Amino acid sequence: MSTAADDPTRVPPRPTGTTRVTLDGTGLTVAGLVRLADGAATPDVPRAALERAGHAWRTAQRLAATGRLYGRGTGVGAQRSVAVDAADETGHGLRLLRSHAGGAGRPLPARQIRAMLAVRANQLLAGGSGIHPDFVHALTEALRLGVHPVVHEYGGLGTGDLTALAETGLTLIGERAWATDDPTTPAAEPPGRLPAPVTLRPGDALALLSSNALTLGQAGLGCHRLDVLLRATHVVAALSLAAVSGSPEAYAAPLHALRPHPGAAHAAAEVRRVLGLPDRPHDGGGRRVQDPYGFRAFPQAHGCALDAAAHLRRTVEAELNSPSENPLIDTGSAAAHHHGGFYAAPLALALDGCALALLGTARLSAARLAALLRPDLTGLPAFLATGPAGSSGAMILEYTANSALAELRSQAAAPASAGHAVLSHGLEEAASFASQAARQALRAAEAYTTVLACELVAAVRALRLHPAPPPIPAYDTAAADLPPGTEDRPLTADVARAGELLPRLAQL
Repeated sequence: MSTAADDPTRVPPRPTGTTRVTLDGTGLTVAGLVRLADGAATPDVPRAALERAGHAWRTAQRLAATGRLYGRGTGVGAQRSVAVDAADETGHGLRLLRSHAGGAGRPLPARQIRAMLAVRANQLLAGGSGIHPDFVHALTEALRLGVHPVVHEYGGLGTGDLTALAETGLTLIGERAWATDDPTTPAAEPPGRLPAPVTLRPGDALALLSSNALTLGQAGLGCHRLDVLLRATHVVAALSLAAVSGSPEAYAAPLHALRPHPGAAHAAAEVRRVLGLPDRPHDGGGRRVQDPYGFRAFPQAHGCALDAAAHLRRTVEAELNSPSENPLIDTGSAAAHHHGGFYAAPLALALDGCALALLGTARLSAARLAALLRPDLTGLPAFLATGPAGSSGAMILEYTANSALAELRSQAAAPASAGHAVLSHGLEEAASFASQAARQALRAAEAYTTVLACELVAAVRALRLHPAPPPIPAYDTAAADLPPGTEDRPLTADVARAGELLPRLAQL
């Protein structure tokens, strides 16, 4: 269930009154990254940040004049001890870009590429790369003008997005064409103008390549989407609880104070808020002494997803604003540090943990959906069917949700960070696989959207049949937006509409 912003063939139109997001190497947030990726904001680069990048470039020049730097006076990877002639350093950099532009697979959606451009510009402004500031200007100009390089899906392993950034580098220096709408079609006559080609100088190539910018961009987009879905889940779960006349006891604040997990307490509080319940709800509205786990254990399962998403956001935002280039130019001590800071293990583990926690709450969404179709739990017709005897009603939603749940499970069951690779003649004997974890998180969010949308359709249908639906804004909003009618009919449009409604419910 993709949105226009996820369409791989277009950049979302820039709305009137576009805002600005500051790129200075220190303060980029996930929210700001998403606005830049969506074309809802343009980048603003303070002079001090550009001066920091310029200072790092001059420092790198001086260091290179006194001794070899990895990737500038040497080859890369297993070629690290092979000296490069000083007169050939620019040619070496060009060959580095050309040889590493070996990405494969489908061209990525423009939105993901724009996120990558924003991340890389912000990282360069942190002042650790030693790249010439002209590259920063070209990256931010591309964002302003709505153009992007063509970048392919496969190539990164969480130790630097080498292929994606090499393809970007060739575009920045004018060897490849910029794209506008369709990422497979060169932009011969784009609106406005193109960024001016950048002159490649010694050291610029590796300085550009040494980053997980694409993976971070994808992780930031995934983190934002998960945040929206997890907030919407509070509303959907609350509507389902009301539809089965569930017990509010499992959501009481004093109960969660005894076991102080922040996510669980927050999930319970949000359900109480949506339903207008007090912190100490009195039992009496429930039909049963205890509800099924989908309702009774919701705060515990969903709370884990909230905690995992919060950890992911902290990890992504730390990486967005940290220089990770190798070698890292330290302008304070006028030194170059060769290191492994580009090894994205923290990001990979945060992404994998989030996908696994999402599976836990998605399973309960499917369980609540099944409960909504049971007359012994709702007091309503089986499968919420209102037609002649034998009508199927919303029966098929259970199959659709479990099909999407199976897809989500496949993303979470094999954590990407458990992978293994030995590369470059054994010099690089491991990888974090954060790149794969980021793509898995995006696919997991897509599948969870369908699971949750199916539950929402069933919950609203049940409440429409309920003798006393709750007088709350969440139900009013959902009932007004979803198609009416409970006769047997195709429900594809209902599920699609419910998926589109989730961001609005997340704001309630």
